[in-house]
Amino acid sequence: MPAESLRAFLTPVASLKHIFNELHYEMTRKIAEGGMGLVYEAVQLGSGNFRKVVAVKLIREEYSAIEEFQNNFIGEARLVADLIHTNIVQTYHLGQVGGQYFMVMEFVKGVNLEQFLERHRQLGKPLPVDLAAFIVSRIARGLTYAHSKCDREGRHLNIVHRDIGPKNILVALEGDVKLTDFGIAKALDLMYNEEGKVIAGKDEYLSPEQATYAITDARADLFPLGIVLTELLLGKNIFRSHDRAQSRRNILTMPIPQFSTLRPDIDPKLESIIQRALQRDRDLRFQSAHEMMRELELYLYSDRYGPTNEKLSVYLKELFGIKDPVLPSLSTRTPL
Repeated sequence: MPAESLRAFLTPVASLKHIFNELHYEMTRKIAEGGMGLVYEAVQLGSGNFRKVVAVKLIREEYSAIEEFQNNFIGEARLVADLIHTNIVQTYHLGQVGGQYFMVMEFVKGVNLEQFLERHRQLGKPLPVDLAAFIVSRIARGLTYAHSKCDREGRHLNIVHRDIGPKNILVALEGDVKLTDFGIAKALDLMYNEEGKVIAGKDEYLSPEQATYAITDARADLFPLGIVLTELLLGKNIFRSHDRAQSRRNILTMPIPQFSTLRPDIDPKLESIIQRALQRDRDLRFQSAHEMMRELELYLYSDRYGPTNEKLSVYLKELFGIKDPVLPSLSTRTPL
């Protein structure tokens, strides 16, 4: 194994190839970048000309030698290894090369919700209400699974994602919606960011508990999921400020509007769901992701044929101008 570290964080993808070829991964391109790591598209190679497109997540070189970051990365991999659900990005392998850890994950061909929202802003186009509710209902479904997960001994893991937001929600071209990045999640025996001392998560997507350094439980993921729902509906995060501290103050004190006054096609049923998700008192909020999912699905399907993965797929492809030889144009299809 080569002794040099993964300097590809500062150099072209080509410099990764000779390192990962020995591990049977062909690095293709960088697809995401954060403060502590990067994600690359890669091809996993096997016998008989086997090829599978995957995503490879790497810790930056400068953080690789710091035990805290190693523990967080390993903890994330251990946590998500057994989270096998259609609405959660799958993790396949944790490895180490040249002194740096890497994680091999499911590759989702599509966009994250931040890109999805930006495309709507560019076009001056609102997202249909039913598709906004559908996307959030799928993440609620994934959280229902994660929040109820137990270990092999039957102990409840008490998983809290703590970083729900548009960057961590992916929409595949096939219409699948997937939650990713459990890097700051807390769970039984897998919590490295001590609550009460640090704030985990992005300021404009915090729950009130996170914003006040309180101990969180699964309900802390539902407030930011409500924020994501309102952002999909309005095209903006009403709590966001240029000042991080002000964003946290907005989470804690800003009056929650009646969203139907901001977008008239938000009906009373959906308004009620939003208002309950954004209750600052977690005892008044939805008490589980399953409860929020159920209410969204009743809203979507109780009196009509509601949206599907296929409808979202057609919409996404038309939004980004992707020609699909199989599905006809959305404008020529019978509305679902």
